[in-house]
Amino acid sequence: MADLSQLLQQTMRRRHLNAQALAARTGIRTPRIRVFAEDGAHGPVRPTEEELVELAEALALPLLDVQEAARTAAPAPA
Repeated sequence: MADLSQLLQQTMRRRHLNAQALAARTGIRTPRIRVFAEDGAHGPVRPTEEELVELAEALALPLLDVQEAARTAAPAPA
């Protein structure tokens, strides 16, 4: 299972959306979406459950897939 950053990047690319367009669809601020797309759920800014629901709806993804991606373990630092 992909982590949240991979899932967001792939889906946004497929749907031809950038962070600003996704922010307009969800109401989540653009900088937060950028951080989620870069760092996933394990970066300095973590998505709330409400934000995960909004992302799933805006990207037409199953909520369980988005929640699972947010729970995926962060890779160990090298």
